[in-house]
Amino acid sequence: MSTAAQSNRAFRAQLRKVYTWYTGGFVVFVTVLAVLEQMGLPRATMGYVFLAATILLYAGIGIMSRTNDAAEYYVAGRRVPAMFNGMATGADWMSAASFIGMAGGLYLQGYSGLAFIMGWTGGYVLVALFLAPYLRKFGQFTIPDFLGARYGGHVPRLVGIVIAIVCSFTYVVAQIYGVGLITTRLTGVDFTVGIFLGLAGILVCSFLGGMKAVTWTQVAQYIILIIAYMIPVVWLAVKQTGVPVPQLIYGKQLEKVTQLEEKLINDPKEKEVREIFRKRAADADAKLKDPAAAYAEGKAAAEKALADLKAANGAPEDIKKAESALAAYPKTEADAKAAWGKEKGMASRAAPPLRHGEAFPGKDENARDIARKNFLALVFCLMVGTAALPHILMRYYTTPSVKEARDSVAWSLFFIFLLYFSAPALAVLVKFVIYNDVVGTAFASLPAWVQSWTKVDPSLLSITDINGDGMVQLAEISIGADIVVLATPEIAGLPYVISGLVAAGGLAAALSTADGLLLTIANALSHDLYYKMIDPNAPTARRVLLSKVLLLVVAILAALVAAQKPADILFLVSAAFSLAAAGFFPALTLGIFWKRTTGIAATLGMIAGFGVTFYYMTLTQPWLREMFYGIAKSVPVTNLWWDIQPISAGLFGVPLGFLVIIVVSLITPAPSRETQDLVEHVRYPNLTAA
Repeated sequence: MSTAAQSNRAFRAQLRKVYTWYTGGFVVFVTVLAVLEQMGLPRATMGYVFLAATILLYAGIGIMSRTNDAAEYYVAGRRVPAMFNGMATGADWMSAASFIGMAGGLYLQGYSGLAFIMGWTGGYVLVALFLAPYLRKFGQFTIPDFLGARYGGHVPRLVGIVIAIVCSFTYVVAQIYGVGLITTRLTGVDFTVGIFLGLAGILVCSFLGGMKAVTWTQVAQYIILIIAYMIPVVWLAVKQTGVPVPQLIYGKQLEKVTQLEEKLINDPKEKEVREIFRKRAADADAKLKDPAAAYAEGKAAAEKALADLKAANGAPEDIKKAESALAAYPKTEADAKAAWGKEKGMASRAAPPLRHGEAFPGKDENARDIARKNFLALVFCLMVGTAALPHILMRYYTTPSVKEARDSVAWSLFFIFLLYFSAPALAVLVKFVIYNDVVGTAFASLPAWVQSWTKVDPSLLSITDINGDGMVQLAEISIGADIVVLATPEIAGLPYVISGLVAAGGLAAALSTADGLLLTIANALSHDLYYKMIDPNAPTARRVLLSKVLLLVVAILAALVAAQKPADILFLVSAAFSLAAAGFFPALTLGIFWKRTTGIAATLGMIAGFGVTFYYMTLTQPWLREMFYGIAKSVPVTNLWWDIQPISAGLFGVPLGFLVIIVVSLITPAPSRETQDLVEHVRYPNLTAA
């Protein structure tokens, strides 16, 4: 056996030993906290312990992995074994959206939520078939590196830099949003403060050691997040069915949920609440047709009601209510329009509960066709986007060889599968608890977890007695996707230490993805822009230092945007996929598999695909529409193209990108012999060689 082979074998053995001890230590840590909880350790203290331990652990790995070597900083020295790269990729992939939002999305959307699992899983098949081995054969550090070498000149590289930054920034905002949410839950601090506390956990790793530190931190984070995810769902399964394998038994619970759905659809009290929401929405719609007159009329009515009560010496409590109603009346017409728009938006709560197991639900055939189109469009965008996200593709630059790049994709699918196969079960098990145990409960007897989570953020969970009967109807419950996983331990009746563990798992998921994304952005600016285009003679130390400084700046900017809560986590993540799919996938795949593809064609294709995707989002996504066109978020969206939701905007960009690249390539001169030789070199990798 060669010296290099022996060294590689010893390195792998050392990794297995380190992470085995780490896993054992983590289990002991949680066990000790559980004992301390039984002895009276306050929840707030436990939350701070989890947060501090998490950040200190990642800081420790970052400090031990700190480096100024370019190969170590950008691609972890290209010596990450396939299994460990699979774990790191799994952690990188299992973002706040996967960990927090996926089960919640399935809870709210039922069958339609399976689009995320199908799309993301299918995307890794595309990575394995079309990109990972070929990019590893190419080598280098980043995706813009490949674009610059394949298509020649600085323009394709620059376009790639811009797209990589926009996609990654959108994605990282979602992760930092999740970090803030989880930190707030752990410590009770304000959401904005929570964002910047969590940001420290991101920076101590990626700032010090780049991809080397990020890789070994992500392996540690995967271990935490998968343990944290599995314990509550297994416990719920045991509690409801007696079987500790939720993936196998949740079909039985789905049958019970289906029965409860039919009961709730026909329940008179539920119909009463839905009718109230319908009338409120209709009233708001009428007011919005002439807001000036409606505002003046409403204000005059509130003032007259108060004056009449005072003139008639009405009861003090009635006068107080009238004063409160007048004080609560919108101060301006603009405020009133916003309030009415929100009220109009509640028309959706007038609809009967969604049948969880129904594919493509809708009130008529046209509505079902629209649901079907959006399901397939989302699957497409997520698949193609997965295969084009720069921070995922960069992971396959870190393996020792092309063969290990292929193997690591298989390991990635396995480690991701463990969570993905559990998310549908968790959604059904939680829905059973809500339908069976919360609905029909008196407001005075609501479970403690409901009380605590309504205080965290009313947008995540709120229950209002709409019909005044003192009992909870399903239509009176407003629940956000991001709460389902985080609240599961309390829903299941587990000790608070498990809640802290789940929050730590969510934090690990968000931090692991944020690390990779921030590194992608910083590397795009320091390596691809500064080094490759501005100063090719820049010393390695300066390049690495610049990357660290830029990483810090980008992280702070992303935190500031996340503090504005621009959209839910799942939309932000999905938007990043659509943008990456439209911007990168056509240029990357055609660049590998079609030698005739030209530089000008690839450049125009990337601009066209990315541009039309982004444009469609600005037209149809409420937050972006308000930012670019000044249209209030409360105003309904009526200009969808073929009824496609903005989350799937890549459906328009990807075909356009392919079309532009193919047409322009056919009418422009063929690439040079040197470029075609590069394609041949990349296309036929020797699986045993680097």
